[in-house]
Amino acid sequence: MAHLLGADGVHLTLGTRTLLDGVSLGVDDGQRIGVVGPNGAGKSTLLRVLSGRQDPDAGRVTRVGGSRVALLDQRDELMAGTVLDAVHGDADAHEWASDARIRAVHAGLLADVGLDARLAELSGGQRRRVALAALLVRDDEILVLDEPTNHLDVEGVAWLAGYLVDRYARGGGALVVVTHDRWFLDAVCTRTWEVHDGVVDQYEGGYAAYVLARAERAQQAATVESKRQNLLRKELAWLRRGAPARTSKPKFRIDAATALIADEPPPRDSLALARTATARLGKDVLDLEDVTYTLPDGRVLLDDVTWRLGPGDRYGVVGVNGAGKTTLLRLLTGNAVPTSGRVRRGKTVRVAELRQDVEDLDEVAGLSVVEAVEREKRTVVVGGKELTAAQLVERLGFTRERARTLVRELSGGERRRLQLLRLLVAEPNVLLLDEPTNDLDTDTLAAVEDLLDGWPGTLVVVSHDRYLLERVCDRQVALLGDGQVRDLPGGVEEYLALRGAALTSSGANSTSAVGTAAAASAAAGGTGGTGAAAAPGPSAAEVRVARKEVQRIERRLERISALEADLHTRMAAQATDHQAVTALDTELRALAAEREELEVAWLEAAETVG
Repeated sequence: MAHLLGADGVHLTLGTRTLLDGVSLGVDDGQRIGVVGPNGAGKSTLLRVLSGRQDPDAGRVTRVGGSRVALLDQRDELMAGTVLDAVHGDADAHEWASDARIRAVHAGLLADVGLDARLAELSGGQRRRVALAALLVRDDEILVLDEPTNHLDVEGVAWLAGYLVDRYARGGGALVVVTHDRWFLDAVCTRTWEVHDGVVDQYEGGYAAYVLARAERAQQAATVESKRQNLLRKELAWLRRGAPARTSKPKFRIDAATALIADEPPPRDSLALARTATARLGKDVLDLEDVTYTLPDGRVLLDDVTWRLGPGDRYGVVGVNGAGKTTLLRLLTGNAVPTSGRVRRGKTVRVAELRQDVEDLDEVAGLSVVEAVEREKRTVVVGGKELTAAQLVERLGFTRERARTLVRELSGGERRRLQLLRLLVAEPNVLLLDEPTNDLDTDTLAAVEDLLDGWPGTLVVVSHDRYLLERVCDRQVALLGDGQVRDLPGGVEEYLALRGAALTSSGANSTSAVGTAAAASAAAGGTGGTGAAAAPGPSAAEVRVARKEVQRIERRLERISALEADLHTRMAAQATDHQAVTALDTELRALAAEREELEVAWLEAAETVG
């Protein structure tokens, strides 16, 4: 495997922080490398150093044979000219129009953007896709991407993953990508770099392999530390024994204990998202009843939609850009009024919305992190204990130094974390999250998911992060651009199959309803036959949907078993409290009824799977 690029002893300090401390690594032909690490650890800085955009303070970066490096930066620098200028420059149309690879990039990223459109008139997401397309049509040996999935919908992320895997499957260059999208990391990357504390740890495999390997390393380190602590205790105990004259102890024993104490490893930043108190939620939560929402230009985003959210419901929302996902959340919060129909809210509902942007922090930009939280609430009950705002932000991963930092000086991930914390301290019972994974590192995402796993209220998540949706949501719905909210028993896979069928059908220009249905079935993976009398079996798409349903039901049944065990334990502990036992028995009966319904649904889905 040919070597393309190397970093040798790279050192870089920004202000008082050392981001890279003697880092040495290499990039070989055919490698697809994912870069992860905490916000502010230096991931983007590492990419700029490798691509030659930033010079290190010490060390060197070498490119073998003059290898060319293309960088997609997080900053949007495309403002002048047209899309055609940005993507192809002065190249003649015949030079790129006949290239299948370039046509694929156009179809995957620029389908809704005209080549003659002015960049200044495009949305931020469209400009981002134009910048990405401008790099993908080139032939640079090394492609370096910083958060390429930002502003891409689920389809766009899936297309980009497939394109990159196909392009770099058998060499012909290398890929280095920073992203918080864990599904993307697993789908694309063959190696993982973790940037932290000025160093870069290297792992084989994508995100799942990285998490496993890191856990193994942590376990090994814990074993070594346990042995060291045992030895330390013995040495300290020996020093305390014997005559009061400590100077009579042999010097080598004192030196041994001192060395053990001095060898205490520095702790990694910990992050514990606190489960704050939640206001009680009644039976009625949020209902959209016959809701229609029309834009000023006449376009109908929602057409006579009825959608009911109950207590404890956990929905993931996916859909094409512009289909109305954010509008749907604004209707639920009351920030938008339907053109017709109504939105009913329960009397006990307290809604909190995490928006895509962090503009709501602008009003507290001049305050410190602690002061920004104190403005919402000075004390919060967490796990039955009352914590001050300062104690809470420390548990959320802000060190004492960062807790006194002004909000305007926080990194994007820290601002996102603070935004979420300010929502939670208000004790909402309905959470609406609009692209919550933006700007968060993978460790913070894991902590957020752990928090949402135990969220007792109602949850609605709009996201392109498939990993997040499948982890924290029990059901998914889709906005396909037809004004309806469609249930997705098969999750994101079913959504992608539906979108593929729709695109295939529209591209075929079929005038026959039967032909259109057949095209949709083929696009979704169906194998429908031509015999009218034959009883058709389940299509491949239906089997995939049923398999996803089986997996979802099995996860919920496991959760119910754990909840039932917990209820039995609590009933035994409160056996003398008749009122408490009665309430717990009611919960137990409800779980038993849900289990029975799920088992029936499992049998039906399993029959389809075969």
